[in-house]
Amino acid sequence: MGCFQSKTTHIASPDQEPLPPQEPKADLANGATDLDHHQDLDQVPTFREFSLAELRTATNGFSSDLIVSESGEKAPNVVYRGKLNANRLVAIKRFSRLSWPDPHQFVTEASGVGKVRHKRLVNLIGCCAEGDERLLVAEFMPNDTLSKHLFHWEKQPLPWEMRVRVAYYIAQALGHCNAQNRKLYHDLNAYRVLFDEDGDPRLSSFGLMKNSRDGKSYSTNLAYTPPEFLRTGRVIPESVIYSYGTVLLDLLSGKHIPPSHALDLIRGKNLLLLMDSSLEGQYANEDATELVELASKCLQYEAKDRPDIQFLLTAVTPLQKQKELSFQEWTQQVQDMLNTKKFGDIAFRDKDFKNAVDYYSKLVAMMSVPSGTVFVRRALSYLMIGQAELALRDAMQAQVCLPEWPTAFYMQALALSKLGMESDAQDMLNDGASFEAKKQSSWRI
Repeated sequence: MGCFQSKTTHIASPDQEPLPPQEPKADLANGATDLDHHQDLDQVPTFREFSLAELRTATNGFSSDLIVSESGEKAPNVVYRGKLNANRLVAIKRFSRLSWPDPHQFVTEASGVGKVRHKRLVNLIGCCAEGDERLLVAEFMPNDTLSKHLFHWEKQPLPWEMRVRVAYYIAQALGHCNAQNRKLYHDLNAYRVLFDEDGDPRLSSFGLMKNSRDGKSYSTNLAYTPPEFLRTGRVIPESVIYSYGTVLLDLLSGKHIPPSHALDLIRGKNLLLLMDSSLEGQYANEDATELVELASKCLQYEAKDRPDIQFLLTAVTPLQKQKELSFQEWTQQVQDMLNTKKFGDIAFRDKDFKNAVDYYSKLVAMMSVPSGTVFVRRALSYLMIGQAELALRDAMQAQVCLPEWPTAFYMQALALSKLGMESDAQDMLNDGASFEAKKQSSWRI
């Protein structure tokens, strides 16, 4: 089953009205123009109020077989996959009775969000407020949430280029919402990012809606909550930037790391400990460093010290390196690399060093960015089959990839010793020990 063939899908929400006619402008994300943007939105139905009967029919009486939310059985709000007239698939979010006591407030809020349409949003196309029922109707996203693809993948992890695309597209969505005077986004996290039928990420519009407590909505673990919300119980525009920083951490690490722990790693220059190991060979260190530094800026304790949305866009735009490559091509490349690495690691573990060299050599040829750890493993494999000169070459390549990595120096020392160059080997050993002591010292700080 491919990365985008799972059945579980989370909701999204809002919509946006087309902007006034202007000259088409280039879209930095993928070369599209504003005209393309409006053509995309022409396919989205006009926002309207649905009757409860219509939505009952669309969901087969709110059948449990059509529940697609990832929030669990005890969640107060449930999401259904529904089918409207003309067989149009939609996501229907059904709130608990107490979430929105005032039906007029609910309809007014939903209608306002329904006007905020954009191709980077999962657009809201309707609502229903009859009796105790409060429901939102949104575009259906068939390819799961970012959370699913980052934390619960079955076949292959999300490729680096797609992670960068997520960071950029979500910044675009937030930028548009900000321009439409929707400056607050409630509880931005990996569940709020969904993938459409083309495999492109979109931001759920539901986060644009205030709930019955007038915007006091944060459901995530307190460790990931903006500091000012913990102090005041309120969301401010800068809270969105903080939450964007937590999503960047998710993208970088492939795990849900508490910001405090991530900032400790960043301060200690422990980039390798922060990064998702499955991304090895897919990114340049300077690109990863840029995203790590951006996350650090977003996660500043004081709201005034965080960047604005335009800064996010400016920072992420240059990291778009493969605009023409489709998601399917990315995932196939990643799968081929993962398989080759797996077979190389199995051979290495089984001390079948000749085959380990063969697999790691194929892997080096496939990687868009050299990997220090792969060079070190191939170097050790070369040493074990008596090819010390090739081992030294690989160990030197590992040092080029990671200039202060002690293991690269130790491996050079081993190779030099095998070649009878004891003095040079001792120098390398000393350099490695020096860098290791420096690393431990910075970690203690």
